[in-house]
Amino acid sequence: MGVAAKTGIRAIRLAHGAIDTAVLAAVLLLIVVGCYAVWDSKQVFDTASAAQYAAYKPTAEHETPSFSDLRAINPEVFAWLTVYGTNIDYPVVYSPDDNQKYVSTDAMGRYSMSGAIFLDRNCNPAFTDFSSILRGHHMEKRTMFGEIGFFAEKSYFDARQYGMLYYGGQAHGLEFFALVHADAYDGEIYRVGITGREESRAYLNLLLARAINTRDIQVTADDKIVLLSTCSGASTNGRDLLVGKITDELREDPFVMEKPNNAIALAADRLPGLWAQPPLWAKIGLISLLLLGLLLLLFLLIRNTKRKHAKKFTR
Repeated sequence: MGVAAKTGIRAIRLAHGAIDTAVLAAVLLLIVVGCYAVWDSKQVFDTASAAQYAAYKPTAEHETPSFSDLRAINPEVFAWLTVYGTNIDYPVVYSPDDNQKYVSTDAMGRYSMSGAIFLDRNCNPAFTDFSSILRGHHMEKRTMFGEIGFFAEKSYFDARQYGMLYYGGQAHGLEFFALVHADAYDGEIYRVGITGREESRAYLNLLLARAINTRDIQVTADDKIVLLSTCSGASTNGRDLLVGKITDELREDPFVMEKPNNAIALAADRLPGLWAQPPLWAKIGLISLLLLGLLLLLFLLIRNTKRKHAKKFTR
């Protein structure tokens, strides 16, 4: 074999070695990026979890010292919201000057992509308006207002009628009677400052007419209602609003006793929503595995081609 041929073989081997190294580096980089994405996603959902606020929850009878501690950390915390049968169990904040503040600030006052549940700044924090709007992010893994969209399923809506709204040092009942899908810029739905019986009745009729699911309960112009608003995956500017009436009667949470015995049933009830909205980490993991498989396949093809070329030049 001549010098030129040997030099050519060495060049080919060096090129193949460089390609192998580049492929392996790409695989390792993909793994690192995928792991970081999963970790970062977990951090976001951990900060959004209701569990981190559980110790501050007030009791039905009075404001606990722990809730007072939370208010000392962030004086704009003024209420607590619980929707029975869901993970919605959060403090509520109110910023009278800025409706965007708690889009990226949590109830502790810290920067957070998950934000906080907050009362629209145009509403009265004493809930004296006919309608009050509570806003929160639609997040995966059933955090924040991520479960509001599930109420579009009739079975889910029918099974979850009650909740609790704590404010003014007292716990009040919530009775949910409608799930409305609207556009974020729908001025008829997102109305505040409604006054008078006639105007209140007209607004209530509008909500019922636009509702996907309703429950036949007595709601009048003399009642006070709340709208839990969050983004919807159904359209670009879509919003889901769970509408409830504030009541003096606080119902017991039936799901407290059911959780240990009916965990499988509750999980099965949530499966349609879970399949429709897979968590971010699952999406990232699936994409990473597919890319990793493609890279490994490319690596094997290149290695096989290199061996064929090596045999060709050594004959």
